[in-house]
Amino acid sequence: MTALPTLPIVALYAGLNGLILLWLAVAVGMTRSRTGIWTGDGGSAELIRVMRGQANFAEYVPFCLILLLLMAALGAPGYILHLFGLALTGARTLHGLHFTGIVSTLVARQVGATVTLLLLLFGSLGVIVHAAILIG
Repeated sequence: MTALPTLPIVALYAGLNGLILLWLAVAVGMTRSRTGIWTGDGGSAELIRVMRGQANFAEYVPFCLILLLLMAALGAPGYILHLFGLALTGARTLHGLHFTGIVSTLVARQVGATVTLLLLLFGSLGVIVHAAILIG
């Protein structure tokens, strides 16, 4: 039994998002191999796109996972943690599908980015309000 009963939920989504990051890193490596560009982006639009997909993931997901952990630590119910984690994982998968070129439409990127920003907003507000209540 863990000290924090909902910690396994956080671990689940951290692990799933870790796999998404691995997928994006492999996509960058494969693009580098295909283009022969081993340093920087070489002006390749394709390489710039997959690199930005990975970088964007690295910019947003760690903080969202911190918010998820804080929600768990502050006593959020498991279903809230699952909703947040599922939405984050789904959004980042959609976003990644666009940046890896698997889906050519911008809708995947737009939905992924919008959901991520909404999670950042509501997760931040949620922990602020919950912390303020606990502080008294």
